[in-house]
Amino acid sequence: MPTTVHEFNWPDRVVIGTIGRPGERTFYMQVRNGVQLASIALEKQQAALVAEMIDKILDELSTVEGNPHSVPTHTPVELVDNEPLEEVVELFRVGSMNLGWDPSMVQVVLEAYALEDAEEELTQPEPTSDELVRVQMPVGMARAFAKRTEEIVAAGRPICARCGHPIDPDGHDCAGPDL
Repeated sequence: MPTTVHEFNWPDRVVIGTIGRPGERTFYMQVRNGVQLASIALEKQQAALVAEMIDKILDELSTVEGNPHSVPTHTPVELVDNEPLEEVVELFRVGSMNLGWDPSMVQVVLEAYALEDAEEELTQPEPTSDELVRVQMPVGMARAFAKRTEEIVAAGRPICARCGHPIDPDGHDCAGPDL
């Protein structure tokens, strides 16, 4: 079965957002280009890692002599996007992601593949996916995406100073040592 590719070149918007209260949040990556809108669910750890890796790629590129790709060292103010997610209709849950750099277009390339059925994966010699979202974003947008993602990830439940576990809004049974 051929892979369905949802392609977003130079998107109008690409953000990570959540639905639900801390401790019960579902993370979504949402991409829009004109009327084309895609929302895919992912794990908090996936969101955190992709933001970290985008920043790492951009930091390395910004140190190239003369910064030929005009990579910003900080998020350009005009690209900050603090708006909520648009209407979420989940395309799929992310299984794996690829991150790369396209020097010919001067864009960060993010590919998110649909999570496959675990039983089906065991019978396949190589992982395959029947759906993927590919986003090619310019360096400023990529920097803004990483910043917002880091803020969204950090906005979760506070961490208990005694045991290091998250504190739920309804309380916390601490098993940590007495201070």
